Amino acid sequence: MKENAVKGLLTAAVGCMLAYLKELLIPVAVLGAMMALDYCTGIMKAWMTGTLSSRTGVRGILKKLGYLAVVVIGMAVDWVIRRGLTAVGVTAEFDFLFALILIIWLIINECISILENVSASGVPVPKFLFKITERLKNTVEEKGEKFNDNN
Repeated sequence: MKENAVKGLLTAAVGCMLAYLKELLIPVAVLGAMMALDYCTGIMKAWMTGTLSSRTGVRGILKKLGYLAVVVIGMAVDWVIRRGLTAVGVTAEFDFLFALILIIWLIINECISILENVSASGVPVPKFLFKITERLKNTVEEKGEKFNDNN
């Protein structure tokens, strides 16, 4: 009986969280997939170059957890801004702005890292892919800076 109650409570909590985070669900899922792919290609690169190390692997996992912490901080900033605007009678037109920008930036970073890992493993990667991802990263950073300068 207790087990069913715990499962029900957990299911309800996850359902509420997913309903609240509906805008971020797909971007976070894409980020998770890119982080996993980056980790796998990093292991592939290390194995092929003879530099495979558990210490480096743990460092990579900790780095990915840091990425998730940055996303949570972005979500908190979004909530604080919305709450502050609501307190002064201004309706916010967004739910998640900073968190979404951070997620997009992190996805692009993961893409760059995946391309570097694959390239270092001996797989030919067209140079234009590197240029496109770098340009995307720079554009996101510039737009974020412009938004910051305007506010």
